[in-house]
Amino acid sequence: MLTRLVLIFLGAVLVNNFVLRYFLGICPFLGVTGRVESATAMGFATTFVMTITAAVVWIINTFIIRGLNLPFLEYVSDILVIASLVQLIEMFVRKTNPSLYRALGIYLPLITTNCSILFLALFIPLRNYSFIESIVFGFGAGMGFTFVMLLMSAIREELDFAEVPKSLRGAPITLITAGLLALVFMGFTGLIGTA
Repeated sequence: MLTRLVLIFLGAVLVNNFVLRYFLGICPFLGVTGRVESATAMGFATTFVMTITAAVVWIINTFIIRGLNLPFLEYVSDILVIASLVQLIEMFVRKTNPSLYRALGIYLPLITTNCSILFLALFIPLRNYSFIESIVFGFGAGMGFTFVMLLMSAIREELDFAEVPKSLRGAPITLITAGLLALVFMGFTGLIGTA
């Protein structure tokens, strides 16, 4: 059982990384990774939402959606869970760290529409994960998101001091870097089983 959980976690972080494999969550990936601090905060906020979403969605799908045979409510319930969690995080960050709240700007409420979180919510029933496996998968997907956010922000901060040709400054070098990172993460395919 422990081996399966480790494989689910590593698979979500490296092999099936939502950003670099499925290209989900690209908006915050490109928009918030200008500075490590904002990328870290966004990554951890998203990880929190993904982990709690995985647990709540599993409970709702198992006991309400399937239990009462209401499959048409799955998308609506997933969106309500995600929106509620994001609102809680937004209120918490606004009260505890106003400067971070301003730094994240529009990207914090956009976690609600982050397609990687909705993909997670929809993916859990398809994989028939248990409750614990769902939580591990949600946490792993969030940590994978955080990992690539930190990686990209560190690279972008270094690029600020590099001699990048004028024609490649800004968005072009960012997109080239994202493409190279995606190629690097493709190298993990086959090394770790995808549970």
